[in-house]
Amino acid sequence: MRILLPALLLLATPVAARPWAAAPGDFENAVAQVKRLDAELLSRDSATATLQLWCDSHGSGGGARIVARRPAVDPKPAGEAERRDLGVGPDEPVAYRRVDLACGDKVLSRADNWYLPGRLTPEMNTALNTTQTPFGVVVRPLGFRRRTLSSALLIQSNPASGAKPAIPPEVLQHRAVLSTPDGAPFSLVVETYSDQVLVARP
Repeated sequence: MRILLPALLLLATPVAARPWAAAPGDFENAVAQVKRLDAELLSRDSATATLQLWCDSHGSGGGARIVARRPAVDPKPAGEAERRDLGVGPDEPVAYRRVDLACGDKVLSRADNWYLPGRLTPEMNTALNTTQTPFGVVVRPLGFRRRTLSSALLIQSNPASGAKPAIPPEVLQHRAVLSTPDGAPFSLVVETYSDQVLVARP
């Protein structure tokens, strides 16, 4: 499989069960794609907008939209670290939403989101609880800003000597806080991007 580097942003299919092997040249191209995606995410306030650019260019058929599929998972209560990043104490209500962000049948990322429902409108909370609309789309009217707390490449650019390069099922992870323009945090998100964000040619 040969990996291509499109001009704008690089991504592509559902999460694989295990790493898949790649020729050295293709592996380095895959690493370059992930680094480009990382830069694209860091340059925008909305990860959904970044993924929508990919969907516009590489989705099957025109007009495909990023949707937030909600798998059946147990909620993750906000712990001390999550509350610290959100700047709230132990008594502040914190909601949790886990989604798989997909373009058609391609799951591009998984997002764990702890957010403060008291800082959103009732309409926004209803949409988050009852629809597949991505969080970034729902809260867009807030004019939010994104601050990335950490960015980790999960694909190793320098495999151990003699080891066959392998592309893991998860290639990039971001931890970020969304805040209103006046600096009030209302969401902490951990986004894990799958190998489906790689654009490949058979």
